[in-house]
This record gives sequence, structure tokens and C-alpha cells, in this order.
Amino acid sequence: MPGGTPHLLRERGLLSGAQAEVVRVPQAQGTLVRLPVREESALLPSLLTLADVYPTGHHAAVTAGVGPGTSVTVVGDGAVGLLSVLAARRRGAEEIILMGRHKDRTDLGREFGAVEVVAERGEEGVERVRELTRGEGTHTVIEAVGQLDAYETALGVARVGGTVSRVGLPQYERGPIGISAMFAANVTLTGGPAPARAYIEELLPDVLEGNVHPGLVFDHASDLDGVSEAYRLMDQREVLKVLVQP
Repeated sequence: MPGGTPHLLRERGLLSGAQAEVVRVPQAQGTLVRLPVREESALLPSLLTLADVYPTGHHAAVTAGVGPGTSVTVVGDGAVGLLSVLAARRRGAEEIILMGRHKDRTDLGREFGAVEVVAERGEEGVERVRELTRGEGTHTVIEAVGQLDAYETALGVARVGGTVSRVGLPQYERGPIGISAMFAANVTLTGGPAPARAYIEELLPDVLEGNVHPGLVFDHASDLDGVSEAYRLMDQREVLKVLVQP
């Protein structure tokens, strides 16, 4: 299983008289992990998330400083946001608030550990989180969208001395970092791309033992020929995450 997103080269007809699929993985010595399960294992969807999306949620929780007793707001109900909820619960967060407005997704977020769901956006969303946290905001905030309004929301719900971790790929070049936005409140900004391979050994045992089920984010399946359509479905928010089966 690759621990990142390697370049894939598809080749057909390499076996005599048959059609075959070959995946070439550059730097395989450092990116592949041998799994103690067979290919028909029911754990495969959850194991597949270890290649990217689950370690990204874990990275968000780690860089945000989520731990026992902390409160967390997760901005975004996509696969990364939902697995950030799961990662925060795994790390012992006391209170997890999920900001999202797609009920099927936020229901899964509750299953992963969110205790409150905030569907409001913008200032209304910030006010609602503040209301739920007695006006303080949360110790940590995970921004799992990548849009400027999500970043602004994250700053708005962070408590004084809190931390905002961005793992949504930023679709903007500039955002508020000034006195009122961050400086006066001693808010720490962190995050970035997840080193997925580096987290696999830590996350793998819980998946193998069935303690966590990150594969629940997959709500659609496709073969390799359907990947373009799968991306369209995800882009249009018609599905959450697509499992590609060769």
C-alpha cells in the first residue's frame, strides 16, 4: 500500500494470453507497507485510508495539539474533516464540534466522535460555536476545507491562546493574520501537508484490531475506467469519497 500519492502507470496485456494491470510505484522501498491481510479482507477500505486521508486528519490533530481534555472545532465535513474528528477522538479530545451542513456526512461525524454539529456558516457559525463553548471558543481548530472563508471561520472560533491547524489545501494567497485576527489573541497557526508514510506504523494497529473504522468515509466504488466520473461525483458533492477497485 503506498503511503502517499505516487505516479501511477497503467499497462495492459503484459501476461501471455491475458490482460493484466500493473501499478508502478517510484521509491517503493520507502513508500510501500506490507499488510498482514489478504486482498479480500473487509479491512481493506479502512487500510486504504492510511495512504492519505486518515493520516491527514491525524496530522491535523497532532499539529493542532489535540490531546486529553482539549476542545476541538473541525471546519469542514469532507473526508479529511471527518477523519480529523476520528483522529481527535482517538487522541483524547474532550469536546469535538463539527462544522458542516451535509447531514449524511455530519451523521458520520457524530459516529466518529463529534458531540455537536454546527450547520451555520460565516459569522452565524462563529457565533454558534462561541455559544456552545460559553463564549470562549475551542482550544484547537482544524481547518479541512482550504477556502478563505473556512480559514476566517477557524480564526473566529479559536479561543485566546488557541491553535489553528490548516490541512485543507489553501485556495488563496492572503488571509488575516493581524492584531485583531491572531496577534492579540496569541493564536498559533500551523498545519500543512501530512507526511502520511511517517504515521502509518502508529495508526495501523488500531485499524487492524477494529478499534477505528476510517473506511466508512467511502460511500461509492469505481473501477479504474470510472475515475474521471468519480472525481466529478466528488466535485459535485454527490458522493463523499470513492473507493477505486482495479
